[in-house]
Amino acid sequence: MVTVRITGTTFFRGAPAALSGLLSGYAALAVAELVAAAVRPEAGPVTAVGGAAIDRTPAGVKDWAIRNFGTNDKFVLQLGIVIVLGLPAMALGLLALRHRRLGAAGVPAFGVVGAGAAMSRPDATGLVDALPSLVGALAGAVLLYVLIGRLTAQPSPASEPGAEAGWDRRGFLVAAGAAALASTGAGALGRGLSTSRGQDALASRAAVTLPGPASPAAAVPRGAALRIPGISPFVTPNRTFYRVDTALVVPKVDAMRWRLRIHGKGVTRPRTLTFQNLLERELIERDITLTCVSNEVGGPYVGNARWIGVRLADVLRDAGVKPPSKGGPADQLVARSVDGMTLGTPVEAVMDGRDAMLAVGMNGEPLPLDHGFPVRMLVPGLYGYVSACKWIEDIELTTFDDFDPYWVKRDWAREAPVKTQSRIDTPKPFARPKPGTVMVAGVAWAQRRGIDRVEVRVDDGPWKQADLAAEATTDTWRQWSFPWEATPGGHTLTVRATDRTGRPQTDKRARPIPDGASGWHSVVVTVD
Repeated sequence: MVTVRITGTTFFRGAPAALSGLLSGYAALAVAELVAAAVRPEAGPVTAVGGAAIDRTPAGVKDWAIRNFGTNDKFVLQLGIVIVLGLPAMALGLLALRHRRLGAAGVPAFGVVGAGAAMSRPDATGLVDALPSLVGALAGAVLLYVLIGRLTAQPSPASEPGAEAGWDRRGFLVAAGAAALASTGAGALGRGLSTSRGQDALASRAAVTLPGPASPAAAVPRGAALRIPGISPFVTPNRTFYRVDTALVVPKVDAMRWRLRIHGKGVTRPRTLTFQNLLERELIERDITLTCVSNEVGGPYVGNARWIGVRLADVLRDAGVKPPSKGGPADQLVARSVDGMTLGTPVEAVMDGRDAMLAVGMNGEPLPLDHGFPVRMLVPGLYGYVSACKWIEDIELTTFDDFDPYWVKRDWAREAPVKTQSRIDTPKPFARPKPGTVMVAGVAWAQRRGIDRVEVRVDDGPWKQADLAAEATTDTWRQWSFPWEATPGGHTLTVRATDRTGRPQTDKRARPIPDGASGWHSVVVTVD
């Protein structure tokens, strides 16, 4: 550790030097976010590096992150990036204490990394995306040079001839405090500007009035929604509907500026549609259950909502598209999001008569921003990563041989029909119900096939048939209940479902990768 003695007192400069490095890194990030707010919020270094990290993370690690952190996985990633950047920042501060210029020159190296990450993103707009990281790094380098200057030995007027030099503690503390305040202000201003940039999207969403559907959803049958405490509601509210995607910053798209391009193989009449074009078409309204492929057995990443939108098959037919079964040359529809995400969907599935749609509304209101406003795609019966493109802006007709979309490149299956699954919602794991009648209840789903039977087993006893709620459609989940005469002690409750084809839910455990989890859901309870 570097020391200097002044008037008989030893001051350790290692800690202030490391602090200088941290402050310089903080300033670099704050200035970069401020510049990104003016350029493009997605070009900020934390977002860009985070996105690049997600792109390069093995599928198994992503699955682990979703499983352990749920919808907080993005926050954890961003926090981790900031923490990891803090360590080399402190090291640069210590290096600058001995080699001031060399240490300060190291800060721009991290700016180059951030700039490279920003320019490598699929939604990058060119060299301008490199500006936030580069400008921020320059500001950080200047600050580190200045702060280390305050730690550099200086002659002391009060010292005797030949006395050792001291360092400007007061000047350092003033400079460090001012730097921290200025950086905090720059960061706050950047966040404020980024928020204001999204005001157009919020205003355009607020101005949307969804037309009445030409084909409204059928009324939910009586008895489809059971009144059992703890069971998932038949319709999942927008605020609690699961969100799993790779967007570290939710895209904020102005509906009035939004465009959807349709092109590719077999598209004889290419189209570019506006949001108003969609609203002027015949709209359909349907209850559809969506499932994320990352959903573990018994997991939360499944939800049911009432969607309103345009039949995707009709839009494709207007562009001259034919499915492969009718001679069309394209067997894959590649949907692209404004953030560069690509999803591949079988053309045959989109055009086989199911209610595949370009959705503009969810549960009676325009799509929420984090669920794809202004337009998202959804195809009943397929896991979301091959069917539910949010913030969609481009549809290309191609083939599975010619193009691998984002998740297929990461070893997920090309085609991913939803597997038959069931879940116990109540009682919760490790619950302690009282002896007597305990209502065991939950949901089961097998989109496009429907649920025919649900059975419950207590410990290693026989399977007993549960009571099924009324079915809305084969594209929605189905609630079920089972009155259990609970006896004291520990018990394991297990559920399985059988779909309308007669195929029972398999007991074979499989992780989500590559085409969805499988196995029976069980909960352990103790009856007091």
